Amino acid sequence: MELECYKEHTKKLRHHVEQLTKEDIMLAFSGGVDSTLLLYLSCEAAKKSGKKVYAMTAKTTLHPMKEAKEAEKIANRAGAIFKIMEIDELNSAGILENPKDRCYRCKKYIFSSIKREADMLGIKTIMDGTNEDDLHVYRPGIRALRELSIISPLAESGMTKEEIRKMAEEYGLSVATKPSTPCLATRFPYGTQLTYEKMRQVEKGEEFLKSFGFYNVRLRVHDDIARIETDKEDFEQLLKHKEEIVKELKKIGYDYITLDLEGFRSGSMDKEEKGI
Repeated sequence: MELECYKEHTKKLRHHVEQLTKEDIMLAFSGGVDSTLLLYLSCEAAKKSGKKVYAMTAKTTLHPMKEAKEAEKIANRAGAIFKIMEIDELNSAGILENPKDRCYRCKKYIFSSIKREADMLGIKTIMDGTNEDDLHVYRPGIRALRELSIISPLAESGMTKEEIRKMAEEYGLSVATKPSTPCLATRFPYGTQLTYEKMRQVEKGEEFLKSFGFYNVRLRVHDDIARIETDKEDFEQLLKHKEEIVKELKKIGYDYITLDLEGFRSGSMDKEEKGI
């Protein structure tokens, strides 16, 4: 990371947020490092302008249940007005068959719901935590954000994930090193019938795997096969506990437990879309 680029990007981000917070704003808030940094910067700027910052968290069927509770704690510490909406996108967004445009359909449904909430509060500006790196990988949901005029200050300021983590660390934010937690539907191949039970099985399985201290871990599901992805440096640690892991994952409902020798890859189910 070049220091000059970092300084330029952070300066641009602060200015952008200061301009946006000259009126009340709403941030789609997940509690991850991207949206948390954006929330703190927004609350900081809003203190000067005297405007309100709403942190809107969507409690959805496709994300780990505990994420919403953690988001509320962070929003309260930042000084935002926390709001939560329960969304059943699995049945309402047309994604039961896990279509290839799932991310687009899901984002469109969720942000349309957020937009309605913002309209009722008279808020015109809605932000999200999309960053610069997201613009260069397979992210079909970004099209939905653009269609709904959602503003992405991090991406518009050129902030990469590495730069966001650095700035979050400088602010002393506890989530600075928090790993990404994409929606649980990403654990299944496109065309798989999605159910609440399958979501909770994956969530339970990953929580168990994380108890061993793995930083990045995904449980990819292919019918009755559970394919574990984790960083290669964690292979030895995982294999030390293989008997416990096999026993627990079989108890959860998987018949075959495998370790992916390629290691953790973000978005590995998108290999066709990414041309892999």
